[in-house]
Amino acid sequence: MSGGVVLITGAGQRLGASTAKRLMAMGHYVIIHVRRSVEEAEALLQEAEDTHGRPCGEVMVGDLTVDEDLFGLVASVVDHPLVKTNGLHGLVHNASFYRQSPFEETSLETLRNLNRLHVEAPFVLTQGLLDPLERGGGSVVAIVDTSWGKAWPGLAHYTSSKAGLRQLMLNLAGELLGRVRVNCLAPGAIMAADWEADHFASVLEQVPLGRSGEADDIASGVVFLLTNKAVNAHVLHVDGGWSTHDA
Repeated sequence: MSGGVVLITGAGQRLGASTAKRLMAMGHYVIIHVRRSVEEAEALLQEAEDTHGRPCGEVMVGDLTVDEDLFGLVASVVDHPLVKTNGLHGLVHNASFYRQSPFEETSLETLRNLNRLHVEAPFVLTQGLLDPLERGGGSVVAIVDTSWGKAWPGLAHYTSSKAGLRQLMLNLAGELLGRVRVNCLAPGAIMAADWEADHFASVLEQVPLGRSGEADDIASGVVFLLTNKAVNAHVLHVDGGWSTHDA
């Protein structure tokens, strides 16, 4: 292992998987957290180990909206032999849930689950892993959203919880100054869900870059925030210039 240990939540598919793949190629040992995507995560890990000829990480399973699983993940990372020896190089809050639901039809439980996932879980994980992060000279990166300051029909539950994550991270960046760096990455139009295809196409018309982002664009942004020791309390917009325009 030429790099440090990095924990990425929700890393079995999509953006998290791409970030894990890039970090493993760089020599990091990646703890790939998943809730259900165990087979995908194991395949990702096997591919990396076949490619690089060394152990590249492992899979940890848990539902971050369930306290027992959440605190169990903290304990498993803290007790990991590599973390005990080297500390933790990075913590990436990537786990997320994204589905449209009209405000009038959105249940309180849906809102609570998103707050558990986007706010409470990052709070508990950062707090519980603070010591290994400090020992490892590590940093924290949270995947937030470009919805900040905008209104999105059917996404009040999602955008409000992501705004909470953004504020939590920026507050911690100041509160933990000199101990652990904390930053955010805000993806733009990337990897649309089936239900948002029409809206996604309309958004792309307003993106100055003229195309959607790719998973590897996000991965490279996360790597930059993890490795650049002069960057703190920053929200990196990886959105093709979309944040400079009204959407």
